[in-house]
Amino acid sequence: MLVKDNGIRGITLRPDIKNIETEEQEDKIYVTLGAGEPLPKIAIEMGKKGYTGLEFAAGIPGSIGGAIRMNAGAYGSEMRNIVVSTTYMDLDGNIKTINKEEHEFEYRKSIFTKEKYIILQTKIELLKGNIKEIEQKIHENMQSRKEKQPLDMPSAGSTFKRKDGVIVSKLIDEAGLKGFSIGDALVSEKHAGFIVNKGNATAKDVLDLIKYVQNEIYEKFNVNIEPEIEIIGE
Repeated sequence: MLVKDNGIRGITLRPDIKNIETEEQEDKIYVTLGAGEPLPKIAIEMGKKGYTGLEFAAGIPGSIGGAIRMNAGAYGSEMRNIVVSTTYMDLDGNIKTINKEEHEFEYRKSIFTKEKYIILQTKIELLKGNIKEIEQKIHENMQSRKEKQPLDMPSAGSTFKRKDGVIVSKLIDEAGLKGFSIGDALVSEKHAGFIVNKGNATAKDVLDLIKYVQNEIYEKFNVNIEPEIEIIGE
């Protein structure tokens, strides 16, 4: 998420709802999670219990609620693959629960990116697996992130959406934009799909760099790329 330099006119709330309830049915495990639970922590905890299906999420920063809203994913899997239902509150205070299909999941989208609903909790479906194999997969995924992504520098995560199977970071690299900067906003030299903060980048620096990269990719490859990060504020 990127907040513009003039901030947000209003109140910002973070529902810090934390609860974990587990129900086993034969080889399936249903886990109900509060929206404020940290996604990486839950993925690791489930792995230690021998529950498989959430390994992909171990290195994704953010909360369960955020993961549902954006249909977070990595390594060939997404939240939509494991979600059973989600309970939310609308702006009139009505609390409702929707099933998997009603989430309207798409690539980094859901009904929650279209409507102003507040996610309260979600239920996911996992399977029983081998603890050692699950933990090994989690370790491999996290090691891959560490090796390939600029985790040592501040960023809002992967900056651009995947485009119809096109590897956007590869296009940015081929355009010679790795290491290009505007102000203190920098196209990561480690992974071209990330815009990082060298120290004192403003939101305007980041937005100007996003626009510059978009224009360059369109001019060189005739491909329109879109930000994956959420841009809010004034």
